[in-house]
Amino acid sequence: MSSYLAFKIVHILGVVLFLGNIIVTGVWKVLADRTNDPRTIAYAQTLVTLTDWIFTAGGVVLILIGAYGMVWVAGLNPLGPAWLIWGQSLFIASGIIWVAILIPTQIAQAREARAFADGGPIPETYWRQSRRWVIWGTIATLLPLANLYFMVVKPA
Repeated sequence: MSSYLAFKIVHILGVVLFLGNIIVTGVWKVLADRTNDPRTIAYAQTLVTLTDWIFTAGGVVLILIGAYGMVWVAGLNPLGPAWLIWGQSLFIASGIIWVAILIPTQIAQAREARAFADGGPIPETYWRQSRRWVIWGTIATLLPLANLYFMVVKPA
């Protein structure tokens, strides 16, 4: 197996873990919140944080290893082709949203969820943070989906 193909496999595995987790986690967190059940919401919130660290962060690492490995083996300039610039820009923008908005929001929600995990009332601040998480999470998900287009089609 060529080193390019090995890096491509690593990259695709990272993309599957990354996109799969951010889409599925978003869906089941929204569904858990819709139950209005404090125990269900608290449990889901714990898992959002856990799966983000394992699958989203793990996917990012694999994506980067695979992507820059392929660029290196192919002798491409990462700032050369427009599709690579778009792909990196969208990935970075999504990462900035994740680090600057989503992680702090998840941490705040997890902290609040621990307080109502035994069935206590869910404070309004949790719901405000949840709306913020859904809005910014949707944007942070659409960016890598657009990135998928650039990586597959490679438009000039």
